[in-house]
Amino acid sequence: MGDVVDGTGGTAQPVRERPVSERPAIAPGAGDGLRLAARALFFTVVGGLSLAVIGATVVLLGPEVVLWLDRPAVQAWQTVFVAIVIQGIPFLLLGTLVSAAISAFVPAWVFTRILPRSPALAVPVASAAGALLPGCECASVPVAGSLMRRGVTPAAALAFLLSAPAINPIVLVATAIAFPSNPQMVLARLAASLATSVGMGWLWVAAGREKWLRLPKGPAGHAPGSGRLEEFRTSLQHDFLHAGGFLAVGAAAAATFNVAVPHSVLRTFTDSPWLAVPVLGALAVILAICSEADAFVAASLTGFSPTARLAFMVVGPMVDLKLVALQSGTFGRAFALRFSTATWFMAVVCSALIGWLLL
Repeated sequence: MGDVVDGTGGTAQPVRERPVSERPAIAPGAGDGLRLAARALFFTVVGGLSLAVIGATVVLLGPEVVLWLDRPAVQAWQTVFVAIVIQGIPFLLLGTLVSAAISAFVPAWVFTRILPRSPALAVPVASAAGALLPGCECASVPVAGSLMRRGVTPAAALAFLLSAPAINPIVLVATAIAFPSNPQMVLARLAASLATSVGMGWLWVAAGREKWLRLPKGPAGHAPGSGRLEEFRTSLQHDFLHAGGFLAVGAAAAATFNVAVPHSVLRTFTDSPWLAVPVLGALAVILAICSEADAFVAASLTGFSPTARLAFMVVGPMVDLKLVALQSGTFGRAFALRFSTATWFMAVVCSALIGWLLL
């Protein structure tokens, strides 16, 4: 600070700068108002143009779109897509309910006491426990993810994921009804499915890498300060909304194949029993039929051998398009590609061996 000389030649009082807190607030300038007006004008113009484009599209192309939607191929695609989603949603909801209940109400120590500490021994126990979940592959993914969040070894959780949709009582009863004159098919499906799930669990113990598996995110158990019901609701909402989107993606892919590939192409493989097994195994992946209904589809494939139809029923609940999509969203795309590919080969080999022995 210095002295300021006034106009009379005298010395005025020193000028003291005010603190920032005492300075008057600066009113918004005209520039802020112009920016707000420009932004409002921009969104108004963009929104108006968008509505105009949509309206023009509806007016000009509406009749053609309606005619296109009436085509048999499009209607068939819609039918298959809706059927897969409707089949999967109830069991996906069942799986997320079980998953949320496990996260909110079951203490983590329960799993460590039930399952053997050795991963190699825990795999067959978890695989056999798959018979307790009455659902399809859509239900097994969120439950397996919840088990991993609670500390269950990934090998055991993955064995449960594969076995649950293949050996539960509903699936076995449906298989018996679909093959009334061939009761060995039920035993063959049970044996081949268990062999595949246990084999994949042991394969993960021997060769699996932690970096391949992205542990699923979500509530991992009871947290201080939050109620059990609130944790149940949060976990249910997270798992169902997350998995539901990938279910729709897989259903769309399966519907597209059903429409694009003529069924006459498949009949060229019925004359070769060794080609028929991998062909029906690949078909099960693409059709993505719920495990409670795939036995009736397999029974209708009368041109194929019993072993090939067994492969169709063993592969389907463990590897299909919607399941790969669900696994990608839950455990990561890198894991889903590796695990699904290995599971497909394991299921085809086990089906061929069990079919040769029992059928």
